[in-house]
Amino acid sequence: MTDASGNISPRRRKDIIDALRRGTVPQQGLDILAVGLTRFEDAIDEELQTVSGGGAVFKAVRGEYGSGKTFFSRWLTERAKRAGFATTEVQISETETPLHKLETVYRRITENLSTSTTQSGALRDIVDGWFYILDHDVQDGANQSAGSERTLDLLQRRLSEVSKEAPAFAAVLRQYRLAQTAGNSAEAEGLLAWLGGQPHVAASVKRAAGVRGDLDHFGALGFLQGLLTILRDSDYAGLVVVLDEVETLQRMRSDVREKSLNALRQLMDEIDGGRFPGLYLLLTGTPAFFDGQQGVQRLPPLAQRLQTDFTTDARFDNPRATQIRLTGFNPESLLELGSRVRDIYAAGAKDPERVRSVVDDAYLKDLAAAVGGELGGRTGIAPRLFLKKLVSDVLDRVDLFEDFHPRRDYHLTVNADELTPEEREAHARSNRTPAGSVDEIELDL
Repeated sequence: MTDASGNISPRRRKDIIDALRRGTVPQQGLDILAVGLTRFEDAIDEELQTVSGGGAVFKAVRGEYGSGKTFFSRWLTERAKRAGFATTEVQISETETPLHKLETVYRRITENLSTSTTQSGALRDIVDGWFYILDHDVQDGANQSAGSERTLDLLQRRLSEVSKEAPAFAAVLRQYRLAQTAGNSAEAEGLLAWLGGQPHVAASVKRAAGVRGDLDHFGALGFLQGLLTILRDSDYAGLVVVLDEVETLQRMRSDVREKSLNALRQLMDEIDGGRFPGLYLLLTGTPAFFDGQQGVQRLPPLAQRLQTDFTTDARFDNPRATQIRLTGFNPESLLELGSRVRDIYAAGAKDPERVRSVVDDAYLKDLAAAVGGELGGRTGIAPRLFLKKLVSDVLDRVDLFEDFHPRRDYHLTVNADELTPEEREAHARSNRTPAGSVDEIELDL
């Protein structure tokens, strides 16, 4: 591995290691762990540039469980932040965030809004920053009161296009500024919550802005348009929205599934129609979702838009296509990933050389094979568990105990309660039909 592991800050190193110890994807520092993603870099950067120039992009990522879809999306959002984008991630689910209820999707977008300086819940910072810019743009030596009035006039002009479809967006922002100026923090808080799509805002707060009820399905798209306008006006390059785990649509009632697929088609149409300049929409799903009759194929117009040729060797996949695929890990790439994690860990360990020598590549290869064997030989779904075991069971002990040697003192154990449903199924299958040797393991690539 390169010496990149030594160039990251202690805090970022800790964040990466802590996340892997928990069995989750780190929020930052993903370039260091981005095994096999270099083939997408140029295309993704070109698309982000298109969006920053006032365009919009719809992108779909397919891959089996364990292929790295969540990792890919966070790698992309981290890359986008460095290019000046705001980002947000939305987990699609039947109960918490159904895709067909766009008002709920919008609410999750604002709740998880992130920038290079604010990890989550950045809506307030973005709105207040925008007002700061408006104030600056109208400054000409006049007194504050006059300047404030001109700020509100400029607000209306900047949001004139948005107001044609979502007049409430500008109205609430106007009242938010007046409440702030008057020192009415409770009203300002309520208005910002309503702007973010939150329900149950006090009726008195909504009356102050001249709005009624909660944000609905149709208003949500107008509010998204307004948010994009504010971001562009604040010198952000745009907004990356990740819709993760859309394959959950397959398990929903048929009427809910139909509505959700239509909502997805509507979003694609609106993006193609130029309604959302500055938006990069990324969705992730399994091949079954894109190819199966309970997913995209159920709505032919959507299937046609997403259709991509994957009949050739994966080496020749087009990274510029609307839909791209992740092929998952094989033993070689899993070893590379493990060595990167080991080197990152070693850079912050008490005895870096001991960590690297005791947990050498030969041991990493054996551990990866053992984890894969516990999961029925399915190397493709092994990365999460492999990295969790590597950090918490092996590297931590090597760092903590001078006389600990994993080949002698550690035997891999896998309990069902530490596994995801997909891993649990593979583990159960492995117990029924264990592989005789590493060479007999069937790889699901």
